[in-house]
Amino acid sequence: MSQTINDDYETLRDKYEDLQENDPKAFQFLQIYISKAKKEKNYEKLVQGYKDGVFFSSLNENKLKYADSIIHAAKKSKDKDLIIVSHIEKGVIYYYHYKKFQLALNEYLAAYEYSKNTKNEYLKYQNLYHIGVVKSYLGYYEDASELFEKCVAYYRQQSKADIHPNLIYNNKKGYLNSLHQLLICNRHLNKNKEVDAAIQTGLSEIGNDPDYTQEKAYFLLSKGISYYRDQQYELALESLNQSIPVIKKSGDFARLSVDYFHIGKTYAGLKNTKKSITYLKKVDSIFNIHQFILPELRENYEILIDLSKKEKDQAQQLYYTSQLLKADSIIAKDFIYLSPKIHKEYDTQTLLDEKNSLQKVSIWGIIIISVLIVWAAGLVFLLIKKLRKEKEVKQKYILLEEKFSVKQDLLEEKTVPVATVCEEKKAGPDERKVKELLQKLSLFEEKKGFTQKGLTVSKLAASLGTNSNYLSQVINEHKKVNFNKYLSELRINYITTLLFEDKEYLKYSIETLAKECGIASRQNFSDLFYEINGIRPTDFIKNRKQELESK
Repeated sequence: MSQTINDDYETLRDKYEDLQENDPKAFQFLQIYISKAKKEKNYEKLVQGYKDGVFFSSLNENKLKYADSIIHAAKKSKDKDLIIVSHIEKGVIYYYHYKKFQLALNEYLAAYEYSKNTKNEYLKYQNLYHIGVVKSYLGYYEDASELFEKCVAYYRQQSKADIHPNLIYNNKKGYLNSLHQLLICNRHLNKNKEVDAAIQTGLSEIGNDPDYTQEKAYFLLSKGISYYRDQQYELALESLNQSIPVIKKSGDFARLSVDYFHIGKTYAGLKNTKKSITYLKKVDSIFNIHQFILPELRENYEILIDLSKKEKDQAQQLYYTSQLLKADSIIAKDFIYLSPKIHKEYDTQTLLDEKNSLQKVSIWGIIIISVLIVWAAGLVFLLIKKLRKEKEVKQKYILLEEKFSVKQDLLEEKTVPVATVCEEKKAGPDERKVKELLQKLSLFEEKKGFTQKGLTVSKLAASLGTNSNYLSQVINEHKKVNFNKYLSELRINYITTLLFEDKEYLKYSIETLAKECGIASRQNFSDLFYEINGIRPTDFIKNRKQELESK
């Protein structure tokens, strides 16, 4: 290890730089690299170390921490190019891993301020590329495509220049990513020939080079979309499925959603509605987790709403309608924020020329949102209330599930300590009578006598050979509850056990479940179930079914 500590920076990076992205094994040497740079106050190397930390960290929050460290080290260096790099790096994390466009744009604009006087063309085009990505998201595909065309030309030339292999690698990545973004713009502009040519070029340039596996996955995704467009569904599925593992591993949930969406539509083209819905629901699942959706995926909910209408499933129709409203709100929120930010803070002649058209679109966006808010206010209120209730019910179900095994142990323990105490005391006839009565109660519980309908303290006392007052006294003292509570807990714990352990009982009606455990009315059963378990039986059954279906 001492030899490793004394290694120079290049030797240290050689030990880990060829590892895959998000591989934590890199930190064995990367931490030494960072410590060495800190000790020597070599801020250029420290920036590189923190950049490597971003690349090899598997958790998004760690990537963000390293990005903050990059900015800190870059400012210490007072090197404007390093400061540009640091803000671009953090912007990429906000955009790529969090899909926080507002925060990403702030970082790109900060980089732009520093890049006005830089002589580093690579950094200028890198920032230009990211501004293009934001414009593409906003739907300004013509403008974005112009930026990407410039990036493609620059990076392609640099990737073939006589420069260091690492620079060739970086420029080729820039070229492939710019080409991919350009084909996305062209796809939205219905320039199909240009799209297909870009796909062919990208895949040809990459070949089987393992250094560009992620870029290849994106081109395969685009190829699958083109096959779907041409109704070549089998070929579409092949390409789309090939791209999924790499995109999923990279953590790019936005493009993964696009992949699932087109697989869903492809299965619809093949008349396989069941599989189609499965993949369309995957898009909804990702949306629920990340609260982000690309504008092109709105159709996902339109399709699911139409399918719900055909199935006459009003609950599903309401849910997907609400999801579509939420998606529109998120998309419009980004749009309203970003449009004026670009006008105000990225002051180029190109953007000034577009000012009038951008403002017009922004006004329309505000009008559309206002109409949606007025129209959907009541619906959203009910939805929020419903979602909060479902979340609360889910938490109570999980709590009940976690405590269930403990509860069973406690139920088993209730009679054992009492009997033991009585045996140890070996006292007079009163204690013996108590012990005998507790043993009879234990047998009553084992034989599920509590499921008898209309059972009262008098009936139970008579069957146990005692009187009701004495039975009530023993239950109060040794079971720590009154008779009614004792009986209710036995019945509800019994039926809860059956619902947990035997899925057949999940098919029973509430009335049948009530009769099964000896409770006369549906309402009384529901109230007791809620009082003891903290959740209504209908909600419990719904959550239990969902849990079993997900396994």
